[in-house]
Amino acid sequence: MARYLKLEITETAEYLEKSLKSAKSASQKERLQMLWWLKTGQVSQHHQLSQLLGRSPASITRWLQQYRQGGLAKLLEVKTAPGAQKKIQGEVLEKLKRRLKSPEGFSSYKAIVTWLDEECGLKVKYDTVNRFVREKLKADL
Repeated sequence: MARYLKLEITETAEYLEKSLKSAKSASQKERLQMLWWLKTGQVSQHHQLSQLLGRSPASITRWLQQYRQGGLAKLLEVKTAPGAQKKIQGEVLEKLKRRLKSPEGFSSYKAIVTWLDEECGLKVKYDTVNRFVREKLKADL
């Protein structure tokens, strides 16, 4: 049995088309395309959307539910994983910056690893220190 969609789309077809053309990510384009097809009447059934977008019916249902709950903003919201907590932060970071800027400085990245362990009680891998000091702090030894 075909599932006809009952969804009131508040945005105009022109606005959706314009947004579709300026969308930056593939996920935004898919979701805007779905709304545009529904708004223009090109698609009226759940399984058609699933087939045209190459997504599971569960994904289509989830997207429609997001739109119903919070409109376009909720549908296009990009969720990102929080990631790992930074190893070197707060007071330790400030101490490290001061030491790097001081005339004393460090002779090597291994010296920084040792200093972090002895002075701050922080065990950090050599590769992490190397990348952090070079890329994030942009410091030279």
